[in-house]
Amino acid sequence: MLESCVTYSVLPASDLQRATAWYRDKLELEPERTTEGGVLYGTGAAGKIYLYETANAGTAKNTSMCWLVDDIEATMAHLRDRGVEFADYDFPGLKTENGIATDEMGKSAWFQDSEGNYLCLTQEA
Repeated sequence: MLESCVTYSVLPASDLQRATAWYRDKLELEPERTTEGGVLYGTGAAGKIYLYETANAGTAKNTSMCWLVDDIEATMAHLRDRGVEFADYDFPGLKTENGIATDEMGKSAWFQDSEGNYLCLTQEA
């Protein structure tokens, strides 16, 4: 039943004004709609991101959302030019080189937004 449904991500922000500015300035996303306490962005063909204000922002230590990209190196270069910093990891099962982890699934790179949410770029193999 759900395999044909569009999904969207819901991300917490402790400061919605700061988060909205970060998504605009760093990721070049403009709100599709603003609601009381939240901002909705459209991405890709039908993807959505909803940022909402809560004191719980930045408490999750896992990846909250990924973008599937065609050229991870080019996308990272563009975002780095806009001030996005990518994480480097080196522990069993995950090692990055220049911010990119490679495995049988493809390539991935992680960064945090202004609210501490872990976001990811993925280029499928």
